[in-house]
Amino acid sequence: MNRVERIRQLVQDRLRPEQLDIRDDSKAHAGHASAGSKGHFHLRLVCSQFSGLTPLQRHRLVYETLAPLFDSDIHALSLIAIAPEELA
Repeated sequence: MNRVERIRQLVQDRLRPEQLDIRDDSKAHAGHASAGSKGHFHLRLVCSQFSGLTPLQRHRLVYETLAPLFDSDIHALSLIAIAPEELA
């Protein structure tokens, strides 16, 4: 299972988003020494669990969900976290 698949599985299992887009931006950061073999990712999630939460609380929820991958797979993470009612 590759890194994107591991991210997708954790997010799907814990947050059950209505929409999930994952972009691997690692190639754009090639040579970034502090990243080591870890990657740079962009996530866009639409999730009912975000309803009533502040942006900070939403980001914390996603970071908590992906915590097991920060030691091995994720160096940097960019997030767009949207509640379904915000799409209209």
